[in-house]
Amino acid sequence: MDTSQYLSMFLEESMDNLQTLNEALLQLEQSPDNVDKLNEIFRVAHTIKGMAATMGFNRMAELTHKMEDVLSEFRTGELKVTQEVVTVLFKCLDTLEQMVDGISNGNEEELPVDELIKKLEAISENVQDGKKEPTSEEKLQPKEPDIKEEKKDSEAIDLNEYDINVIKQAIEKGYNAFDIDILISESTLLKSARAFLIFKSLEELGEIIKSIPSTEDLENENFDFEIKLVYVTHKEKDDVKKLLLDISEIDKVEVNEIDVNKFKANYEKPKVKVEEAPKTVEAKVKPAKEKTKPAVQKKAPEQHKKMHQSVRVDLERLDKFLNMVSELVINRTRLEQISSSFKLTELNETIEQVARTTNDLQDLVMKIRMLPLDTVFNRFPRLIRDLSVELDKDMELIIEGQDTELDRTVIDEIGEPLIHLLRNAADHGIEGKEERAASGKTLTGKIKLIAYQEGTKAVIKVQDDGAGINVEKVRAKAEKSGINTDGMNENDIKNLIFAQGFSTNEVVTDISGRGVGMDVVKTKISALGGTVDVISEEGKGSTFTIKLPLTLQIITALLVKIGGESLAISLNYIDSVIDYKEEDIKKTNNKEVIIYRGNVLPIVRVNEKLGLEKASDGKVYIVVVKVGEKMAGLLVDSLQGQQDIVIKPLGKTLKNLKEYIGATILGDGFVTLILDVAAFV
Repeated sequence: MDTSQYLSMFLEESMDNLQTLNEALLQLEQSPDNVDKLNEIFRVAHTIKGMAATMGFNRMAELTHKMEDVLSEFRTGELKVTQEVVTVLFKCLDTLEQMVDGISNGNEEELPVDELIKKLEAISENVQDGKKEPTSEEKLQPKEPDIKEEKKDSEAIDLNEYDINVIKQAIEKGYNAFDIDILISESTLLKSARAFLIFKSLEELGEIIKSIPSTEDLENENFDFEIKLVYVTHKEKDDVKKLLLDISEIDKVEVNEIDVNKFKANYEKPKVKVEEAPKTVEAKVKPAKEKTKPAVQKKAPEQHKKMHQSVRVDLERLDKFLNMVSELVINRTRLEQISSSFKLTELNETIEQVARTTNDLQDLVMKIRMLPLDTVFNRFPRLIRDLSVELDKDMELIIEGQDTELDRTVIDEIGEPLIHLLRNAADHGIEGKEERAASGKTLTGKIKLIAYQEGTKAVIKVQDDGAGINVEKVRAKAEKSGINTDGMNENDIKNLIFAQGFSTNEVVTDISGRGVGMDVVKTKISALGGTVDVISEEGKGSTFTIKLPLTLQIITALLVKIGGESLAISLNYIDSVIDYKEEDIKKTNNKEVIIYRGNVLPIVRVNEKLGLEKASDGKVYIVVVKVGEKMAGLLVDSLQGQQDIVIKPLGKTLKNLKEYIGATILGDGFVTLILDVAAFV
């Protein structure tokens, strides 16, 4: 059987499961006695193992199996949850993630995992060597028949008294109880997948009381080709048989009615009163059964059911959808222009309706493309945990606002800058334990990652309560690097940390010191049309503030005329528009400024910057723009109104033009360049 058709599903679900394991292991390390979290980890690891084995990735399945051995010892209480053991498990997760990435990129070469497997085996062997007396679970073991013994019994399935009682209740309610024997074809490649289909089909019409082999063995293909089941349903014997024979690769099916009295009750009666059991077979006795024997009674199919109503959509299709909506916006603008030019009043109503529909469609596609920041933030607790171990510092990461949504394009790019900022906070910001104690701070340093929406922008803050930025140290390093700091205020000097190759660390380590991290942050954020600023107080900590547009595709812009050219400025950057008066212009340090709301505002003559001729005399305006904490006034010759525009990339030939972020097509069909305001401020 060709398993390639399941590959994309395997890759996506594996990455989701690995992230779940990461988060759950972190929580387990903080709360070692959390049984629910431990059970969740075991279930997810078991799912990954089963999926990998089914797809034929044996080394991946082997590594996960060894992880299960250690997790199993956590569950039985034979092994304590310690930092050392959790660190080994995290290394296993990293290796599994690399394996999944390799498979995704078409490189299915097996990574060397022998060393990790030896470490896991050593942990398990140490536990075995240290056993003095049987655990509580082992003491209970004789009360349950061994699974291998069950396989040898080809005549009947052993039921405990509770199972027998459930069957009796079902018969009294009008249900039929059947003993089913299924033989799967020996040519079947994916026996576990075939077992899944059997369980799924039967559970749509009734309840499976018990199975031999156990569901765990079925998932792992740890069985030959025979499956025995005890099943209750409203359906008749022939209907059940036909249902099973309709499943492909099933050679033989025997369905017999059950005489409950003939079943052996080899189990001790569970410590659950019969009267506590649900009254109807629909409600079933799942909680009680899980208490009795969770490993055997858990049903594989239910783990795979997706209750939410959603579908996976290929990202390329989503991008094409957005491009088509973008073209629709351009054509809508063109229609509005034609209607206005030719004064076709009879078209106005239709165009207004088209405009409303287009706006709704535009909003819808934007929302579809939006993803919560949680998809990026969820990897950071693990990052801080690892840095805490590596740097021997006590650190705590507090995340707020992870539900804030951003365009997928922004989400894809924002991860790397945030990693640099968090590593910077951990290495440069948070002090060592002794230093924090001496300054009267708590021994555990706090790093906060906060996100929220502010108008048409998303704001992300990385805060720490560490040492802050030493201005004199930055100034000295800048002078040593040949940067002139004369006339710079403290805030300007602090922002020098974003300069290329700049680092205050004298020693280069694995974490920092090469001066590339903060430069990457600035470059990436600027490429996304955003800004990054730092506010820091020595001895109290630092706050890095990133501001990003919610979307990068369709924006509202102010159209202006500069010289003989029409240009667009994103409304995200515009604070206000004021009239230009020659007498208001002052000069300081040989630069033009005006006093605006009590502040000195530098004036930028855009036509000179772009090499355009000055327009003939007429009314001139100052567009006040704000980029982060910086403001400036852009001189423009006239205003042409605001409009929704679609940002189109400039292409390879013009991509190095730093003054523009892209181009757009206006309603009259002409191409208009979009100014990059950050390049002028």
